[in-house]
Amino acid sequence: MGKRLRWGLLGGVAVVLLAVGVLVLAYPSVAAAACPGCYGMTRVGEGVYGERGLTGAQRERLAGLAGDARRRIEAFYGGRQSAPRVIACFTDECYRRIGGGGEKGVAVLNRAVLLSPRGADAVIASHEMAHVELHRRLDGDVPQWFDEGLAVVVSADPRYLGEHCRVPFEGALPETLPAWLSAASADEQVYSRAACRVQRWLDANGGRQAVLTLIDQLNDGAAFPATI
Repeated sequence: MGKRLRWGLLGGVAVVLLAVGVLVLAYPSVAAAACPGCYGMTRVGEGVYGERGLTGAQRERLAGLAGDARRRIEAFYGGRQSAPRVIACFTDECYRRIGGGGEKGVAVLNRAVLLSPRGADAVIASHEMAHVELHRRLDGDVPQWFDEGLAVVVSADPRYLGEHCRVPFEGALPETLPAWLSAASADEQVYSRAACRVQRWLDANGGRQAVLTLIDQLNDGAAFPATI
């Protein structure tokens, strides 16, 4: 029995190692979110990681943008219920290593925010954190355009707000993630149309409190309003 037990344990360990190996190869971003140090990242601050060899100025910049991004989430929601890791790269090689692509940043399983060299700023970081915070508070889903538009508003992204919102857009917006990705790849200003619709709804319904009320209603089983 003892020998069988040992072989059973060894078999179990082998299965676990195989599963980990598959995860690392197939989903490096997920693995990097779980173990930044395994991908050559070093701790810069509480929950903040950057690639090894950063200069003092780069470390200070990274810590500063992470703090700024967190404050934007707190200012909008009146606090934070989520605490995703911030994992930032200053080189393309680093971002490829942790599973990044052509995007500026991405939220991974609501556990971490990965930032590329082109997205290492508070706007992109807070945009991705806004996704995580909404998903942390929400039991279900919202249309993808609302999720993206709200993230633009929370991050105060100047590329898509302000002058872009002068002319209301009343057409249909992408409801699902695949549809959103397809639309955004064809015309990045879909972010502006979504954000401006969310901003007008906020302005007409009491600002950020409207989002908190909507989250409560959706968590209680209400349908997403057709009037937004």
